[in-house]
Amino acid sequence: MTQAYVLLDRDGVINHDSDDYIKSPEEWHPIAGSLEAIALLNKHDYKVIVITNQSGISRGYYDEAVLEKIHQKMHQLTAEKGGIIDAIFYCPHGPNDHCDCRKPKPGLLNTFAEQNNLSLTNIYFIGDKVGDAQAAIAAGAKPMLVKTGKGQNTLNNNPDINTPIFEDLYAAAKFIISEK
Repeated sequence: MTQAYVLLDRDGVINHDSDDYIKSPEEWHPIAGSLEAIALLNKHDYKVIVITNQSGISRGYYDEAVLEKIHQKMHQLTAEKGGIIDAIFYCPHGPNDHCDCRKPKPGLLNTFAEQNNLSLTNIYFIGDKVGDAQAAIAAGAKPMLVKTGKGQNTLNNNPDINTPIFEDLYAAAKFIISEK
């Protein structure tokens, strides 16, 4: 059997987002049920991969060492709930840097696929913004949106969006495992 994966955006999907950016481990707080959702996916043999834009680095709000500490907290709290995040792919660039990795471009998803020698055709990518859905579609993955984070605003501003929508990551995870 081939390995199954679920790809997740970070801010607004796993943890509470902030218009002022998550700049320290102390500012990183999980959304209720999100860490349990990761554990649920793991329990059903899905590996969880995080795909995240982190332009706060290029903006000078924090550096990669602080980002690593934020991710250490995320790993630790996820493990406490019985879950594992297998890898994190992040873009440190700003919106004007013209990189290929910043969502809505598919670079991070494509890098993950290349490193694991797989097609994204049957892999869900769960986000809370239109750019997440656009990146998923551009990479050939299956987009999903959650209403947490910027999700409700995304839906209000894009009423015709044609993507499965869930209240939160736990609801999306329950749907994914029900399809297996």
